[in-house]
Amino acid sequence: MIRFLIRKVPSVGFVLFASSIVAFALPRLAPGDVAVTLAGADPTAANIAAIRRELGLDRPLVVQYWEWIAGLFHGDLGQSYLLHRSVTSLIGDRLGSTVELAVFATLLVVLIGTTLGVLAGSTRRWWARATLDLGTSVLVAVPSFLTALALILVFGVYHRWLPVSGEVSVLHDPAIGIQYLVLPAVALALSPAGGLARLLQTEMARIRNEDYVDLALAKGVSPRRITLRHVLRNSFGTAVVAIGLEIGTLLAGAVVIEAVFNRNGLGQLAVSSVQTRDFTVLQVLILGVVCVAVVCQIATEMVLAALDPKIRLGDRP
Repeated sequence: MIRFLIRKVPSVGFVLFASSIVAFALPRLAPGDVAVTLAGADPTAANIAAIRRELGLDRPLVVQYWEWIAGLFHGDLGQSYLLHRSVTSLIGDRLGSTVELAVFATLLVVLIGTTLGVLAGSTRRWWARATLDLGTSVLVAVPSFLTALALILVFGVYHRWLPVSGEVSVLHDPAIGIQYLVLPAVALALSPAGGLARLLQTEMARIRNEDYVDLALAKGVSPRRITLRHVLRNSFGTAVVAIGLEIGTLLAGAVVIEAVFNRNGLGQLAVSSVQTRDFTVLQVLILGVVCVAVVCQIATEMVLAALDPKIRLGDRP
C-alpha cells in the first residue's frame, strides 16, 4: 500500500499542478473585469485603475499565480474581492451543506444502482428484465433538474409531504435535516444510479458466461450462491469504478440542484462567484473539486485491489 501511494505521488502532483493552472486561468478568460464590478455605477478609468492596483490585478499573471500557490502551501486561500472575507471562512460556512448532500446522494446511488443492477442481471423473466431495462434507461436519460422539478411538484406542491426549499443541518436536527435532504439527494442520485445499474447488469451478464460459472453449475451449486459468490463479487469491480467516477458528476450536479432547492452550499457559492467574477473564490473551488476527484480515484483503486486478489497495488505491471 505504501509503495502504491509513493508511485502515485508524481502523477498526482502533475495533475494538481496542471489543474491549478487551469483553475487560475479559466476565470480570467471570461469577459468582464472584477475591478469594474467593484467600482460601482459610472466608474472612471482612474477608479478602475486604482482598484486593480489595490487588488494586485495590474501585476503579471505569473506573479499573481505564484503568490496564490505560495499562499496555498501556507494555508492561505486568499480573500474574496466582493465579500471581503477569507475564502477559507466562505467555504467553511457552506461546506457542510454540500457534503451532506453529496454523501446522502452517493449512498442513494449505491443503494438504488446496485439493487436495480443486481435485479436486472439476475432475473430470468423477460418481462421483468425489459421493465428494469426501461426503468434504468429513463433514469439515465432524464436530467437531474427535470427530476428535481417533478419531485417538487409531486412531493412538495401536490401532497406537501416534504420541504422543497431551504435546509437544516443534519448534525443540528437529524430528523428535520433528512427531510430537507431527501428530495435534492434523490434528484441528484437517480441518473447516476441508472448508469451504475446498467453497467452492473452488463458486467453480470458477461461474468455468467465465464467457465468457472459453468463449472459451478455443473457441480450443482445453487443459482443464488452462484450469483452472490461468483457473479456479483466479480462484477463489483466495474461498479466501484463507476461509483468513483460518479463522484465528480454528483459534485457538478450539486450546482444545479442547490440552485433549484435553494440550498446554501458550495454550488451556490460557485454560481455567485462566476456572476461576480470573484476569482479568488472560484479558483479554489475548481482546484478543490479536482483534489476530491483524485482522492476518489486512488480510493477506487484500493477498493478494487481488496475485491480482486489478482490486483496488487504495489507491483509493477
